[in-house]
Order: sequence, then structure tokens, then C-alpha cells
Amino acid sequence: MEPGSRRDSMAAAWARVAALLLLGVAACVARPQGRILGGREAGAHLRPYMASIQIDGQHVCGGFLLNEWWVLSAAHCAEDISEQATVQVLLGAHSLSQPEPSKRLYAIRGLFPHPDRNPEEGHHDILLIQLAEKAILGPAVQPLQYQTVDRDIPGGTLCSVAGWGISSHTRQKPDLLQEVELPIMERAVCNQRIYHDNEITAQMICAESRKKDACKGDSGGPLVCNGVAEGIVKSGTRVCGNWKKPGIYTKIASYAGWIQSIVMSAC
Repeated sequence: MEPGSRRDSMAAAWARVAALLLLGVAACVARPQGRILGGREAGAHLRPYMASIQIDGQHVCGGFLLNEWWVLSAAHCAEDISEQATVQVLLGAHSLSQPEPSKRLYAIRGLFPHPDRNPEEGHHDILLIQLAEKAILGPAVQPLQYQTVDRDIPGGTLCSVAGWGISSHTRQKPDLLQEVELPIMERAVCNQRIYHDNEITAQMICAESRKKDACKGDSGGPLVCNGVAEGIVKSGTRVCGNWKKPGIYTKIASYAGWIQSIVMSAC
């Protein structure tokens, strides 16, 4: 082969390689990425306690089933709702849009935010939702046990959170339930100046957020450790997945007495 022909052949080969690389990049960019940040699709109906809190038919927050009549979520999910809005709870869903035999929308009888909730301070971000009718339990609809012993979870404990929240990078909403595992961060560490600088109270839990995190739309969903709901995804202005701003969760055990009093008084 002549030197010029060899150079032309090599150039053509490199051009083909570059084209393949560009196609690969384009495919990655085009692939939907909307999900709990850094997570994966949850197994279908393997989290039968998950609830989608919906306003006028649109998912706004997560939550979880306490029993046949009650769902626990975050108080900020129910703030600024207009009187004309329709609030419903979707149970038994894996996909928000596709038909599933287990899926059912429930009207609500009442919303019970914590009485000490102050939106400006961000504390006591917990909400009880009473369904208008008893939830139909089955393999895809089951309550989740919540923690009643008020103690701190050891740092490094691996927990999980799930939801239909958006990715902070693509702003896309997933249709299928997503999940991610996160290690607990000790409160003393979380309160260091580099992180939340003494903003984390005894009624809150921190989890690390190094490219894995809950994000907008996941609020109200449970932080589950060893099969028990320990926390609720809180609101916040932090950027999802920023390691300097660990995820903050309302500590359920701190409100166990209040939960029980509301549930019993409404019977």
C-alpha cells in the first residue's frame, strides 16, 4: 500500500471511531435520567407502603401507609394548597401513568400538620393524612412499621429512600418508582460548619449526599433503616447531591406520641 493510501485509510478508520464515540455520547444524553439522584428503579411493588400525594391529578410528594386509614408525609406538601384544589393519595403504584390492578386513588378526610409547624423555620415538617375510606390491603398495598423509640441511628448505618421525585440535573420526572441507599451521618458531624452549621436539631436525621440523594418530589417519603421507617424526607433549598449539604429527614420517633394521639382521637 502506498504511504498516501495508508494515511487515508488510517484517517478513515479514526473518523469511524470518532463517529461511534459521538453516537455513544448522544445515546447517553438522550436516555432519560429523571430519578432519585444516583438511584435505580425499585422492584415493582417491593415497597408496598409507598404513597403518591397528588394535587389535581399531579404527583407532588411521597408518603407512606401507616395503617388502613392513615398516611404519613411532610407538612410542607400540604402548604399553599388552594381551596379549589383536589388532594388525593395514590396507593399500590409502581408506575404513575400505566394501568396496574393494585393502583387506586383515595380521597382524603383530613390533613393534620404538626401544630408547631412553622414554614419559615422548617421545623416539625410532618403531616398525617386521613383517608376518606379504608385502604384495600394486598400484596402491593401494605403498612410500614415506624420507629417509636427515640434514639439516634449510628453513623454509617445504611438506609434507603424511594420516590417519584425529579433528578436535580435533568429536571425530568420518572414514571417508575426509584430508590437509593444512603449512609446515616451522625448529627454532630452534620452540624459542623462545612455542612449544616448547627441547624440540625434532635428531631432531625442526616444522611450523606455524595451524588446520591432524595430530590424535589421525594419529600414526604420514608427513610427506611432495617425495615423500619426512621425519617421523612424534609423540604429544603439545598442542591440535591451536594456532599456539603447532607440530606435532612424529620425524625419520626420524636413525634411518635403526637402520631398516636391524632390517630386515636380521629377514630
